[in-house]
Amino acid sequence: MQFIDLKTQFERIEDDVFSRVSTVLQSQKYVMGPEIAELEEKLAEYAGVRHAISCSSGTDALVIPLMGYDLKATDAVFVPSFTFFASAESITLAGGTPVFVDSDATTFNLSPADLDRAIDETLAEGKLTPRGIITVDLFGQPADYDEILAIADKHGLFVIEDAAQGFGGEYKGAKAGSFGNVASTSFFPAKPLGCYGDGGAIFTDDDDLAELIKSIRVHGQGSDKYDNVRIGVNGRLDSIQAAVLLSKLAIFDSEVEARNQVANAYSERLSDVLAVPAVTNGKLSVWAQYTLVAKDADERTAIIDACKAAGVPTAIYYPIPIHLSTAYKNLGYKLGDLPVCEDLANRVFSIPMHPYLQESDIEQIVAAVKEGLR
Repeated sequence: MQFIDLKTQFERIEDDVFSRVSTVLQSQKYVMGPEIAELEEKLAEYAGVRHAISCSSGTDALVIPLMGYDLKATDAVFVPSFTFFASAESITLAGGTPVFVDSDATTFNLSPADLDRAIDETLAEGKLTPRGIITVDLFGQPADYDEILAIADKHGLFVIEDAAQGFGGEYKGAKAGSFGNVASTSFFPAKPLGCYGDGGAIFTDDDDLAELIKSIRVHGQGSDKYDNVRIGVNGRLDSIQAAVLLSKLAIFDSEVEARNQVANAYSERLSDVLAVPAVTNGKLSVWAQYTLVAKDADERTAIIDACKAAGVPTAIYYPIPIHLSTAYKNLGYKLGDLPVCEDLANRVFSIPMHPYLQESDIEQIVAAVKEGLR
């Protein structure tokens, strides 16, 4: 059994993928070929924004717009601690300082209440200047944007939506990738919409910011390719990956629907024995992960062991909150500073989630989880 089944998906789109990739190979336009423009147009239309700018990875999709904000080491960017490391790492790479925020215990996303607290404490301490917020649509569910954007407006902060796990999801009828000043996503193969390597995209309605992002993406290029007007990166998506994404985008909505059917089947069978993930009102999750919460670390270990014995793969996202990671020891965080995400890190685990799970697979997975609870 596969945790994520890319092989079955490939068999569904194999002819189209080979056709599109062959076109790239025959044209030999491997970098910024016509597939890039086609993909960017379709991504912008899908997300409902004016600009979609492809790039080389989900991390670059965060770093590039952060570079556009010209961060200094004394600039604070608020970010959830319970997420993948790149959400915070990008702030450091762009020159700023991450300030970590606790999670909502129900959705696992950034807690608006704790965001308010973190901003107030940062202002009171006076060492850092609040500049921005990175939200994360964790496990596929959009964050609580009404509350977060209101807080950002109150303090004059920019907002970057990290939709690496949430692209395809919705919040009150609007697509993930359309919130804040700018949004980013990842096309890592394991993502709900992934390519066959690394890739990403940046979304914005801001024309000036879009032009700045395009410049930074190509070494800070100006009007001439040899006139570099700012420091940038080599952050382009290659044409072959764009071709793959065009094939996958054509079936993406049907896969999102199938993911939700799988999630509903899991929740119906497991809600009486475990805390199942909750999608709050007005949201559609794309279910990048289906994450359960055990009673404690020992119960989680027992479930994972039972699943392994039954041939069911599991994963833990994330066992160490970023504020407790070795890389950020210099910031002085300690155990107990962000209690909700620390508790979740000790208890959460994820089971297989992809659009091609069959009823027999779901029954096998559920049985293994319940065996671990005996």
